[in-house]
Amino acid sequence: MGLTIAEVSERTGLSAHTLRYYERDGLMLHEVDRTPSGRREYTDQDVTGILMVARLRATGMPVREIRRYAGLVRAGEGNERERLALLEAHRERVLAQLAEITENLNAVETKIGLYRSLLEER
Repeated sequence: MGLTIAEVSERTGLSAHTLRYYERDGLMLHEVDRTPSGRREYTDQDVTGILMVARLRATGMPVREIRRYAGLVRAGEGNERERLALLEAHRERVLAQLAEITENLNAVETKIGLYRSLLEER
């Protein structure tokens, strides 16, 4: 027996609305099965794919690129180089953002240190 949308929502932390959006907008890595009554029936593999899509979104990958990646995954074997290229390009953007955030955090830490020193002198 598969997982309901409520169970997947609980496991992933995503709302049922977001899960439906992912499916409707072509962001799912695999086609979601339906019960005879038409309800979505998710697998553990679906949950893993949903979490990957959520991580790509959380790290700033544009929806069009996620849609492209998902389409490649759904197409099956033979396009692994293209998938890899998409993910590597995304990783480079994330690393650049991380470096910028780290630099900004260091500036904040320096300012905190200055204020602590100032207050200790008083």
